[in-house]
Amino acid sequence: MGERKLGLAVTIALAVAALVGVSAALLLLDPRTTGADALRTGGLAGGSVIALYALWLNDRRRRVDEQRQAVETERQQLENRRTDLDRDRVSDERFARAVELLGHEADQVRVGALHALAGLARSNPAYTQTVLDVLCSYLRRPFLHPRYGDAPTKSEEWTGPAANNAERKLQVRLTAQRIIADLLPKVGDSGATHYDLDLTGATLEYFDLADRVIGTLVLRYSRLYSSTNLSRCVFTGPAWFTGMTTGSARLRGRFRCSETEFQDRAWFSRVHLHDRAEFIGTVFGGRSKFADSTMDGPVSVRDCAFVEDANFDAVRFNHNVDFGGTTWRGRVSADGIAFSPHRKLNLPADWAREPSGSA
Repeated sequence: MGERKLGLAVTIALAVAALVGVSAALLLLDPRTTGADALRTGGLAGGSVIALYALWLNDRRRRVDEQRQAVETERQQLENRRTDLDRDRVSDERFARAVELLGHEADQVRVGALHALAGLARSNPAYTQTVLDVLCSYLRRPFLHPRYGDAPTKSEEWTGPAANNAERKLQVRLTAQRIIADLLPKVGDSGATHYDLDLTGATLEYFDLADRVIGTLVLRYSRLYSSTNLSRCVFTGPAWFTGMTTGSARLRGRFRCSETEFQDRAWFSRVHLHDRAEFIGTVFGGRSKFADSTMDGPVSVRDCAFVEDANFDAVRFNHNVDFGGTTWRGRVSADGIAFSPHRKLNLPADWAREPSGSA
């Protein structure tokens, strides 16, 4: 404040000096100048000094405002950062608590933990892949159900509480499967992140990812019961089905993968499909492999497109098979394929066929 008063006093003094000096100079140097003209010119000179001082004050005020704004912006950024850190800490605590509750004995608590993880992924997309990894890990845990074909059919361990416990576990697992499908982006969602799923060795029932976009899918050595639906999916990364089996005996498994797009490789080697399999209108954009697989049910590969190399070596077709309308752009290998007699076969003409001996 003292500096401002001093500046104002100096400015006034300079303005008065300019007024007197210019007026006097005009009167002395130009006899034709009247006193009014000299005073008017001197007033303009003094006013110019005051105007310059006003401009300096405005510039100084502007710089002060800019500095204040910069300080306020920095303070707001620090406040936002603190808020983000607090939110991340709360999210981490929620995540850790939900994962801990997945091991709870009560099935309703585990279902609640699954929904808590889903809510965390929706509110904080950065957690989505981590949540999907946790859900996949939960589904990879060993699991048997009395109605599965490979479970004991006549054993006391599947009676009473044990059977009820298996059914409760199944309901929790079905919830995990539904949440996985809900968290994946739908086909047509522009700019959506493509998430990966690792379900190696998982036991799944009514697994449905139809109309979803997936990055890399791993279903190696998995067991799929009832109906599995991957129709109209888009796989942007590799899809690994090596050693996968669908349900047999009491709970046969139908495998649907129609109008699906594999942008990378699709590996179906050594799979065992016990029931109907459908690949109608599917596009295999990368290399594909079905070698050493067994197809016990009807297989439809109609109107598919194999863009890259395809390997069907030593595939066993034990039921009807239809490759009608399928196009091949890459190299195709079909050495040693086997089929059952008295079945309807619609195979490419140049495939060498050998009866498999199955009825």
